[in-house]
Amino acid sequence: MFSSFSALSARGRGAGRLVASTVVSGLVAVGVLAAAGPASAAPATADGTTQTQGGATATIGGLKTYGDAVIHDATGDLTVSAGLFEMSVEGGGTLQTYCVDLRNPTQRDAKYHETSWSGTSLGANKDAGKIRWILQNSYPQVNDLAALAARARVSGGLTEQDAAAGTQVAIWRYSDGAVVDAVDPQAEQLADYLEKSARKLAEPAASLALDPPAVSGRPGGLLGPVTVHTNAAGVTVTPPADAATTGVRVLDKAGKVVTSAINGSQLFFDVPEDAAAGSADLTVQASTTVPVGRAFASEGRSQTQILAGSSESTVSATASATWAEQGAIPALSAVRNCAEGGLDITAVNEGDEEFGFPLLGAEYTIAAGETRTVTIPLQEDQAYDFAVVLPGGAEQRFSGVLDCRTQGSAGGASTQTQTLGEPNPATMSDTTSDVNLAETGSSGATPVIGGVAIGLVLIGGAALILVRKRQTQD
Repeated sequence: MFSSFSALSARGRGAGRLVASTVVSGLVAVGVLAAAGPASAAPATADGTTQTQGGATATIGGLKTYGDAVIHDATGDLTVSAGLFEMSVEGGGTLQTYCVDLRNPTQRDAKYHETSWSGTSLGANKDAGKIRWILQNSYPQVNDLAALAARARVSGGLTEQDAAAGTQVAIWRYSDGAVVDAVDPQAEQLADYLEKSARKLAEPAASLALDPPAVSGRPGGLLGPVTVHTNAAGVTVTPPADAATTGVRVLDKAGKVVTSAINGSQLFFDVPEDAAAGSADLTVQASTTVPVGRAFASEGRSQTQILAGSSESTVSATASATWAEQGAIPALSAVRNCAEGGLDITAVNEGDEEFGFPLLGAEYTIAAGETRTVTIPLQEDQAYDFAVVLPGGAEQRFSGVLDCRTQGSAGGASTQTQTLGEPNPATMSDTTSDVNLAETGSSGATPVIGGVAIGLVLIGGAALILVRKRQTQD
């Protein structure tokens, strides 16, 4: 039997200008990361909240169904827990995920946002499509374990723990290029079958997104269109919070006020002709299952996840509009571009004057009526903070951490990495030069320099950080 979501009762062992106020902290230069802002690198919306790419937002709860695996490298063997994580969706719903970032820690209660592969290490991974095939052809999507065992020719059958461990091991071989084996023979047989059988599949579409996420123009007309992309049967449309005061409405292409929409619907901001220069947001929301294979990136430094199963879940997206009577009228949005190792800032200028800005020693000009994307190169694990000053003095900020590589792809994974086991959080000291571990597990905690010990509240398992086997003394 095939299922889009396995029963959650399953458990494993144990329960105009862009100001270059680019804050690239000197701490980063010495390999230290402070707790950072949203990894989605999206700008703030009109009400000051963080604008994301759209989809599900969830909090990771822990590793739930898992077995043991062993990572082999030149320094010895590392025993880790391998299996399914569980996430709770904001607004309702539950997700099951595997990790695709083997040697990074997972922080308990870290918040994650659905994102495209291009914003993660999967964007530059030629085998990302094979990972999606594994997800669609193994547990929990295939929850008939007898059928799965028969297909993989696993003698003796599979438990849920074996199925989860074998699936995670196969994923790690493609996501991290890891030399890793499942400890249980049945799980290892499944991993081998999945690895050898995997075929490349296309990246799944977002559960819900608005394109473009930002528009601009003059008052007295329609700003847009903003197109709805979703796998939901329909979405609710929430107008700007101050619509009653400003008179800004959300219309469809026929000019009618809308409160709901479907996939492909075009939405417009209707701004009164006498409206003072300003901005507004609209939000769409739906209940749907998130497509298997969607990536989930954390707001800080918690290992990237990939979706294996979804209940009916709440998803949402926000788009903004900016207007003025004259001058440059820019609309700005940003996404991480891991293939290029940087941040893509897209500027749309619907005004009658050019929009110019200096950035990192270079001057950029967006002509009236032009749309242009500027890629800002960043170092891996680099914290960034760009202040965006719009005409009239309003500010937008783009902040976050560039987290695009697994340690293996970064070249030279730490040989001293330790992994904390699920389900108990623990405290560890970082004595390595690995910046991926040089941060606390809670937001707002103090960064650490060099090898100073820091408290990390982590979930282990796939987040890894289990204790490396000691070398035999005799």
